[in-house]
Amino acid sequence: MTTETGATTATTATTATTATTATTATTTTTATTPTTERLRRWRLVLGDAGADGTGCELRGRDAAMDGALESLYGQGRAGGRGGGGGGRRTAGLGASAPGVARWLGDIRTYFPSSVVRVMQRDAIDRLGLSALLLEPEMLEAVEADVHLVGTLLSLNKVMPETTRETARAVVRRVVEDLEKRLATRTRAMLTGALDRSARISRPRHRDIDWDRTIRANLKNYLPEYGTVVPERLIGHGRAARSVKKDVVLCVDQSGSMAASVVYASVFGAVLASMRAVDTRLVVFDTSVVDLTDRLDDPVDVLFGTQLGGGTDINRALAYCQSRISRPAETIVVLISDLYEGGIRDEMLKRVAAMKSSGVQFVTLPALSDEGAPAYDREHAAALAALGAPVFACTPDLFPDVMAAAIEKRPLPIPDMTEQR
Repeated sequence: MTTETGATTATTATTATTATTATTATTTTTATTPTTERLRRWRLVLGDAGADGTGCELRGRDAAMDGALESLYGQGRAGGRGGGGGGRRTAGLGASAPGVARWLGDIRTYFPSSVVRVMQRDAIDRLGLSALLLEPEMLEAVEADVHLVGTLLSLNKVMPETTRETARAVVRRVVEDLEKRLATRTRAMLTGALDRSARISRPRHRDIDWDRTIRANLKNYLPEYGTVVPERLIGHGRAARSVKKDVVLCVDQSGSMAASVVYASVFGAVLASMRAVDTRLVVFDTSVVDLTDRLDDPVDVLFGTQLGGGTDINRALAYCQSRISRPAETIVVLISDLYEGGIRDEMLKRVAAMKSSGVQFVTLPALSDEGAPAYDREHAAALAALGAPVFACTPDLFPDVMAAAIEKRPLPIPDMTEQR
């Protein structure tokens, strides 16, 4: 009991401290002193159980904030009112969704978006709100983010038809926000990388890169003529007119990879929009599904996934290997936590065979904004020994990784000590 209470208090403290800091500017009063402000914050952190100790009475907006926190973090805590005594609202599971929808509205009123998302995730985990996410009114009230999309996708198969369109609208909103954030930079970096990878030594006049040519020939500067003699011309081929690289995104759709599936789908759609890149998106658990024909709409891609289930990496890589026709121009990106449920030795042999044929192989245990991911370190070490780098990657770093792979230069691998 002590451990559970301590963990609850720690979680409440983190959320309440962040929330009170973010809302201090909107809750100032003329009589506030440093001491009373400190007591106010401790009162919000401790909840009702700490009221006597602080001697601080909450009123107005502060009382409403405390009610929203107590509804979530007071469940099962000593002194907490899980049943919502005293007329205070709770976020517990009830017979109808409107009570929870009101609670969601309350926290969006009192806390900034970053805190709202943390509280929503905690509510889903602590109070079992997954069932209520099947209600359209709930979906319209929720602050949408990548984690909510993952929850909706995991509920996709049991979602009633009346909710499905609302869920798609929520997912589309998140996907469009991600595309705005990621697409422009991804296209710019990869277009530049494709151009550089197509560099030729005998370019036609209109294809000469004069800046690089001049810098490469500065040693041939003739001061008496005030000119540089360009012994070596540097230029680019017409990369955009033909497919230059084949990219295969092989994505683990087990439940722990939800955020990675969302980001991979968005990046897959962005890559598919580039004529110089032939993109294939394959998702897997114990079965393999090729979603390449849906890449024009990442929302369709996401609803084609089925989060949860086991993992058979070897089977997925066998499928990807069978679709490779130009090994030297192919980049395979395996996005998986590497907890293999299939044949480990066969998986490693398959990766080794692809690498020996000229395929560039990269493994990302996570493609998300989260910190150090959980992954099978033994399998990661075995892949790294084959020359297939393994590292967690944020969405902001992914374009740099792909650009480096296209140019066949060292990948911008983060410091692995930070991922342990």
